[in-house]
Amino acid sequence: MGRSNEVNEGFRTLGDNVKIYPGAKVYGREFISIGSNVIIDDFVFIYATAPLYIGSYVHISSFCSISGGGTVVFEDFSGLASGVRVVCGSDDFLGGGLTNPTVPAEYRNTRRSFVHIGRHAIVGANAVILPGVTIGEGTAVGSGSVISKSLEPWSVYAGLPARRIKARPHEVILESERALASDGLFQPMAASVFRDALNASRS
Repeated sequence: MGRSNEVNEGFRTLGDNVKIYPGAKVYGREFISIGSNVIIDDFVFIYATAPLYIGSYVHISSFCSISGGGTVVFEDFSGLASGVRVVCGSDDFLGGGLTNPTVPAEYRNTRRSFVHIGRHAIVGANAVILPGVTIGEGTAVGSGSVISKSLEPWSVYAGLPARRIKARPHEVILESERALASDGLFQPMAASVFRDALNASRS
């Protein structure tokens, strides 16, 4: 089903049952690998110039953007609510060079890094994820949060900057994942698929 629509053409790899709405703008498809059962809503903006991995059962809601030129990983069952900004690269705002992409690269001081969103992690509306961040497996991030440092697994975070509020229960979530897999409806994305790209972006 996901392969029949022209908006789904040109990706590095593409699974089954992928719905990319026609209002989504996706550039750099040759860098993008997508699993199965994925929805990318209208008005999403993705600009990839480095590897971008989207696992299975991932939803990217309307008005989200992914930009910055670094490696991005969405593991299985992760998701972004409306308006989330994933920023994997940035100019130096503190005076280390000229800023913005109209300036030749040799006059800028641009940092490109990675963003890694773990399995079952969810990010609330209008949150901002900055470069060099890992959101741990199963972690939930509140709306409007700014994530500037990596977050622990199976936790709830909120605020500016995001701070840990409490643990997030995981037993029902993982049991449901196992049931989905046992019914033949889920094949996990192996960490080996994206490990090298993430390691390269950290160096």
